[in-house]
Amino acid sequence: MINTPVQWDHWRSFIAVAEEGSLSGAARALRLTQPTVGRHIDLLERAVGAGLFLRAPHGMSLTDLGRDLLPEARAMAAAAAALERTASAPLDAGRGIVRLTASEVVGAEILPGVLSPLLAAHPGLEVELVLSNRNEDLLRREADLAVRMARPAQSGLVARRIAVVRIGLYAHARYLAAHGTPQTPADLAGHLLIGPDRDEGPLAAMAAAGLDRRMLRFRCDREAAQLNALRAGLGIGAAQAGIARACPDLRPVLQSQFDFRLDCWLAMHEDLRASARVRLLFDHLAAHLPDALAG
Repeated sequence: MINTPVQWDHWRSFIAVAEEGSLSGAARALRLTQPTVGRHIDLLERAVGAGLFLRAPHGMSLTDLGRDLLPEARAMAAAAAALERTASAPLDAGRGIVRLTASEVVGAEILPGVLSPLLAAHPGLEVELVLSNRNEDLLRREADLAVRMARPAQSGLVARRIAVVRIGLYAHARYLAAHGTPQTPADLAGHLLIGPDRDEGPLAAMAAAGLDRRMLRFRCDREAAQLNALRAGLGIGAAQAGIARACPDLRPVLQSQFDFRLDCWLAMHEDLRASARVRLLFDHLAAHLPDALAG
């Protein structure tokens, strides 16, 4: 039970300490002094009437109560950020902040080129891009728009399927020249394969295609690292066809046997349909992202 009013800055420091694991790390993230963050935590614990962190020489970890409070504090932070974005330019479509989330690869490889003409045409528009394979909670306004390779399951969202993304196996021409090109799926056993480490979704897709995690000699759950490994000629791995086309030295491998397709969805909270700047970005992505995804 909270005994006295708590300032928002105290909750902000609480979230930062929980994420950074120390007062010093939180202070750097918030651009505050360490004593200021420590004072915020002390005042917050005094207001709550219980400890929120366990102090240890190696850092700070959440107590049970702290873990219970963290999701609500993050929701409050998301709501505060959404409020600031909404207030940034309520009337002008070409001004203000829009927070967009997309997967690591789409956000890093494709969206900058798609966003470039829009931002050039609207100098007052600002885009905050969150690179994450986690489904940002649009209902809690952690983001305004989301580009996802699966249809958002939450009610209260406006979602449009804008493209079908093809995924296949690829390798650098240099690797194939040195090691040969597989002619059958069984030939993959003699090659260095690139793929996920512990990410259950991609691993399940691999298993459905007859590939086992133990076959992978280079494992990483970051798609950007897998893509860079392909470009470096490390081995054979999966990539979006449109992104692979942008690198002339990447060659398709076993194209007829490994041809996966994912629907690409663009989603936003239904309450944001009236937001001119969010709608501006939504319509721009819907118009230009399909061609960019196709390469």
